[in-house]
Amino acid sequence: MSQAVTRSVTTTSPGLLASLDPLLREWLPRQRWFAGKGRPVTGFSLVAVTELLPGDRKLGLYHLLVRAHQPLSPVHGTVPHPGDCYQLLIGVREALPPRLAPALIGHVHEGPLAGRTVYDALYDPRPAEVILEALRTRARIGGLRFERRDEIRPDLVPRVVTAEQSNSSVVYGDTFILKLLRRVLPGVNPDLELPLALAREGCSRVPPPTAWMTAELDGESYVLGVLQPFLQGASDGWELALRELAKGEDFSGEARALGRATAEVHTVLARALPTVTLGHMQLESLVQGMTERLESAAQAVPALGPYVPGLRSAFEALADLAAEGRTWTAQRIHGDLHLGQCLRSPSGQWWLIDFEGEPAKPLAERRMAQPVVRDVAGMLRSFDYAAHSAGGPPAPEWAEACRAAYCTGYAEVSGSDPRTDPVLLRAYETDKAIYEVLYEARHRPDWLPVPMSAVHRLAAPDTT
Repeated sequence: MSQAVTRSVTTTSPGLLASLDPLLREWLPRQRWFAGKGRPVTGFSLVAVTELLPGDRKLGLYHLLVRAHQPLSPVHGTVPHPGDCYQLLIGVREALPPRLAPALIGHVHEGPLAGRTVYDALYDPRPAEVILEALRTRARIGGLRFERRDEIRPDLVPRVVTAEQSNSSVVYGDTFILKLLRRVLPGVNPDLELPLALAREGCSRVPPPTAWMTAELDGESYVLGVLQPFLQGASDGWELALRELAKGEDFSGEARALGRATAEVHTVLARALPTVTLGHMQLESLVQGMTERLESAAQAVPALGPYVPGLRSAFEALADLAAEGRTWTAQRIHGDLHLGQCLRSPSGQWWLIDFEGEPAKPLAERRMAQPVVRDVAGMLRSFDYAAHSAGGPPAPEWAEACRAAYCTGYAEVSGSDPRTDPVLLRAYETDKAIYEVLYEARHRPDWLPVPMSAVHRLAAPDTT
């Protein structure tokens, strides 16, 4: 491994971004993690650029934070939006070797990098080593800050994770995995905040952060990436469920264990961070948001129309309980829990990962205290998706067995079975299914029957 990063130059050269602009306009929208799909990129503005390896040598490396400017979407309406901020690691070479062809961004024709080739540097072991070395040495490079809790070996060979995901990941020698956030926001990111809180409480269900990188810019902090232990040999919960279902194997034992793991994490989060009580006013706002999402989705997806009254009744039932004086406890939760956010070790241990929450939502909303039933509802919907996705005919009995086992396992640890609060559970499941209908209609129309089958069930008057 090379020695620690000892030299950095933060450049404000306007020519750098200008020369990259036409290349980034083509490359950025094609990336899985680009949040503004469907709208053209009209330009970029520079938030920060830091030179990690001098660009005038055989290999250069730049860390960029750039805003991508796009026409307003219906979500933003007429309210001005500054543009999403993206984290880019730009490698610079005279020419790319064949092994780096998938990482190509383009060839620069003008500006300080004229005549050079630029590419996504995470695919290249040397730039990935630079990031790990900065974490290992707690480096300060321009506005970048690298922190760590534990020791990091200096000789770990990096490899990029090529599976499509909403961020980018690099595995270092089967020891660590670095999750590099792509769309970044100022403020406390729950993907670092919650695992740190759980680690301080000794929770074994979430990989503890080993190190992390941030940017300090204009008095605001951005979380850029988190390094955690790599869970070698672990199986993705979604893939595991599909394999077992395809083989006709019972998954209820795993579902029960996963319910226990979820309850353990919720219990520790409630101990580590504040909880609140949701009364009439808070529930009224909650129900209003659910109802507005239903109405908006029904306008976009006509197939929802016949089910609107039944679905709305799920939210009205919750509002009625709140009006009668019923309250609920809210706390910090995972926020986007499903089978794909869970890993199972060869020995049967379940872990929860990716506490970022729903990336499209503001950080403040993702950090709000919420009823634990929201996480439960997300997992119940995930079992339903798996039952329709294994390649064979739908298996509703399999899903129902998993749903029941999951709730049983949850109750064994928490002392409270989510099914004993059917009105709240139905409301959150309904809200999730409506979100799924809108997503599938926009992005994967062939999948629309999956959430629509749930809509049919949840709209029935005897659902509870």
